[in-house]
Amino acid sequence: MTDTPADAASTVTSAPELPFSVKVIESLIPHRWPFLLVDRITEYDPANRRIVGRKAVTATEWFFQGHFPGLPVMPGVLQVEALAQTMACYVGMQPGFGDRIGLFAGIDEVRFKRVVVPGDILTLEITMEKLGSRFGKGRGVASVDGEVACEGLLSFIIPPAGVLK
Repeated sequence: MTDTPADAASTVTSAPELPFSVKVIESLIPHRWPFLLVDRITEYDPANRRIVGRKAVTATEWFFQGHFPGLPVMPGVLQVEALAQTMACYVGMQPGFGDRIGLFAGIDEVRFKRVVVPGDILTLEITMEKLGSRFGKGRGVASVDGEVACEGLLSFIIPPAGVLK
């Protein structure tokens, strides 16, 4: 199967072909450029509740203009956001979640261990620990060349219908 439209995500019977392109990612989550922080999904393993994404960090990223001039470093909060978007892709692939938007409920045990700079490929790995109809949490690890840049426990809620309107 190749790139699928958004309505297919809510009734998943099989995953799109890996790697998932930006087109597939955009069918799963509402984020768009310049705030879409996942370029590809390279692994999707629902049996092990695991997904792996990728973000190629380029010198032209909008946030490098001010963080920091002459010393570009990807903000840690955006590394966490990239992990959250990767988790949202996993959730969006689950039956019944395709058209629902999750919101952060908690960001716990987060540690930053390496700077991320232009030219790095950020690998974004999420292992889901819990996924209910309105709450979920997963452990995220962002790494560059096997070296951990950021890790933590991310949780989200899915608000009742109409809350985000």
